[in-house]
Amino acid sequence: MTAVAAVAAAAVGAVALPASAADHHPGRARAAVYISGVQYDSPGRDDRSNRSLNKEWVDITNSTRRAVNLDGWTLRDEDGHSYTFRHFRLDGRSTVRVHTGMGRDTRTDVFQDRRAYVWDNDSDTATLLNDHGRFVDDASWGRHRGHRH
Repeated sequence: MTAVAAVAAAAVGAVALPASAADHHPGRARAAVYISGVQYDSPGRDDRSNRSLNKEWVDITNSTRRAVNLDGWTLRDEDGHSYTFRHFRLDGRSTVRVHTGMGRDTRTDVFQDRRAYVWDNDSDTATLLNDHGRFVDDASWGRHRGHRH
């Protein structure tokens, strides 16, 4: 497939979902660990309550059978907000949800412990970097949709 055809196929395959980003790289082979979903606009009123903050999240999925050590990996937005995983192993074929607000970390949910929203509702990019600061995956929405870092 030519580069132009690949870009066209990716543009046609992308679907806009209200208040969330999903299937953000159609046509591209999935990495072993990738951003599988984003809820960037917390449902309901944005009242900055912990409950509302925790309804804003990013899902990170491990598609392999083996656990992956995410210790030192970071998730960041375009404004420089960053969350670093500490002592966290993502089991094989599983997903962890990274919530914005405060809470107790488990194998399936971790919390940034923030008191303000991170992900911009109109447009933003969630970027996942490994423990060496190398690009792993990203998800964009709004005017940045389709933008690759």
